[in-house]
Amino acid sequence: MIIGVSVSGFVLVTFFIVLLITFFLRRKHRREKAGEEKENLTSINEDLERGAGPRKFSYKELASAANNFSVDRKLGEGGFGAVYKGYLTGLDMMVAIKKFTGGSTQGKREFVTEVKVISSLRHRNLVQLVGWCHEKDEFLMVYEFMPHGSLDAHLFGKKPHLAWPVRCKVTLGIASALLYLHEEWEQCVVHRDIKASNVMLDSSFNAKLGDFGLARLMDHEVGPQTTGLAGTFGYMAPEYISTGRASKESDVYSFGVVTLEIVTGRKSVDPRQGRVEPEASLVERVWDLYGKGELIKGVDEKLGGDGFDEKQAECLMVVGLWCAHPDRNSRPSIKQAIQVLSLEAPLPHLPTKMPVASYHVSSSSTATSVSSGGAGTATFSSAQLGR
Repeated sequence: MIIGVSVSGFVLVTFFIVLLITFFLRRKHRREKAGEEKENLTSINEDLERGAGPRKFSYKELASAANNFSVDRKLGEGGFGAVYKGYLTGLDMMVAIKKFTGGSTQGKREFVTEVKVISSLRHRNLVQLVGWCHEKDEFLMVYEFMPHGSLDAHLFGKKPHLAWPVRCKVTLGIASALLYLHEEWEQCVVHRDIKASNVMLDSSFNAKLGDFGLARLMDHEVGPQTTGLAGTFGYMAPEYISTGRASKESDVYSFGVVTLEIVTGRKSVDPRQGRVEPEASLVERVWDLYGKGELIKGVDEKLGGDGFDEKQAECLMVVGLWCAHPDRNSRPSIKQAIQVLSLEAPLPHLPTKMPVASYHVSSSSTATSVSSGGAGTATFSSAQLGR
């Protein structure tokens, strides 16, 4: 009896000790993380104030520019804040002001990441950061204003549909932005959230890739990195979903999906509820048409006239499928995709049946295997698709 009580007491004491240790370790971790975030913010403030890059604005200036962030100035809303249209009197320019939700830890992280990354990037197909603001718990970013809004609003929303030449121009613009991020800047930038709503259109319908809140910097020679899963379903590569490892190839997959959306006018996944069975993804539907030799049936019904080119549409769809190949090792680099889109390289021959890729994580690398649908590699045709 005494022994039983002693053992029970020992177990109880041990349990409380473990609880206390866990509590203090978690509190210490939270403090360290908060300290690290504060240090990052301080460092960014100092770096930007010293440099000749984006300008620092006061909260008062930006609130005035956006009419105190009134509803009628709201351009859109995301998971960690809203974007407002503003007019900066001193600079005589229209801007888009992204206001992060107050108190959002993830919002702070996205602010830090985006300012760190985008403030150093300069490319005609990237949304330009005009300035920023960090006062107390307020985090805001100021971008050049895009008069024609986002790509998804034209493809799926109420904005006027885009003529075929504009769609081709937009596709190449996104590809050009990715080439810069992946190969031409001093480090490789993996965007991790390429989708139609993150592609903006300026007054001349030039594509501008934006929203770098999930981006990661990597050395050019480094392979896929474990970054944790983030992004938007329907645009995320299968190996990224399975392993949490982002790479240039996972960005290329997202580009492939957007390319298919541009040609078909259909979303990557159908959000409608109440289906008995889920509808196949856009990649699956287009690949099925490819296997039947009926790609043209997938083209957006709103296209026709407006300089529409059937062969060119088929070219974009094949490149879209190639980029969205389930096996990342069978995808092209963005440079190879541009060469085909620009008619500088032959069109690839893909398997008539969509391959199914399976992935598992080993201690040293991510292994990939492809089954159901034949070889995962692409062969090439010498056929040229004219404009």
